[in-house]
Amino acid sequence: MTTYGSFPGTRPRRLRTTPVMRRMVAETRLHPADFILPAFVREGIAEPVPIAAMPGVVQHTRDTLKKAAAEAVAAGISGIMLFGVPEESKKDAVGTPGTDPDGILQVAIRDVRAEVGDELLVMSDLCLDETIDHGHCGVLDAEGRVDNDATLERYAEMAQVQADAGAHVVGPSGMMDGQIGVIRDALDQIGREDVAVLAYTAKYASAFYGPFREAVGSSLKGDRKTYQQDPANARESLRELALDLEEGADMVMVKPAGPYLDILARVADSVDVPVAAYQISGEYSMIEAAAEKGWIDRDRAILESLTGIKRAGARNILTYWATEVAQRLL
Repeated sequence: MTTYGSFPGTRPRRLRTTPVMRRMVAETRLHPADFILPAFVREGIAEPVPIAAMPGVVQHTRDTLKKAAAEAVAAGISGIMLFGVPEESKKDAVGTPGTDPDGILQVAIRDVRAEVGDELLVMSDLCLDETIDHGHCGVLDAEGRVDNDATLERYAEMAQVQADAGAHVVGPSGMMDGQIGVIRDALDQIGREDVAVLAYTAKYASAFYGPFREAVGSSLKGDRKTYQQDPANARESLRELALDLEEGADMVMVKPAGPYLDILARVADSVDVPVAAYQISGEYSMIEAAAEKGWIDRDRAILESLTGIKRAGARNILTYWATEVAQRLL
């Protein structure tokens, strides 16, 4: 090859020559503290129940949930987000298990706090979909539509019982208008000013939630397009962000993560509060399924997907691989 003077004088490849070189100049690093583990606990089971659509993930018993929390502490991750799955017979039109102090989620919060204390942030899903017989995130009006303001009353009650059970952080995921303000007021009214609110600020009506329906035993008929965001819209997420911050959100989140990295980057560039992203069930299951087929390198694909989420601006990542990846990073 003919060369001209010192061409090429600038060679970016020099900074890629060895693993140590690449590590030294890496712009984005994953750390165990970045991660939050979503976990499901199911009422009335004696053994963990594998979730067929999410290989490697289970519906926990109370005892195995405590073990998972202890493993999370040992791996150095920051939090565990709890989802309670009540017995089907206990679901009703208003989601009574969600406000029952002895409901499975509240029991699980107490269990985990007793097991790990303050060594792990115990976070609770604040939504009615797992506890309600029609599977929507709120109560219905006479015409079968989700009633925003009636649902807020239920969310206020849920926030209080979850805080009383010991939640460090509540995560309202229903996308009801005004939910952050109502929940913040409800917590403050009972002297729980120290309980943080993680706002599901940009939660999209995504096809990638599919496996989650099995995980929580969802009774949903239809869809949630009237309250979750339209995947076609981006600016709308910034409007939701402004409202959540005005109402008192301590942290904000984008969900799903991978298909909405552009939204995540916009949100992260716009705020001075911590930003989280939820790598949801469909994102998890696609990688696991492709790896099982031998089509991709599982471990590399997991790390690459998580690195992309952090690079886009997430301070924290909810992922079903949280403990596994944290253990690899230790």
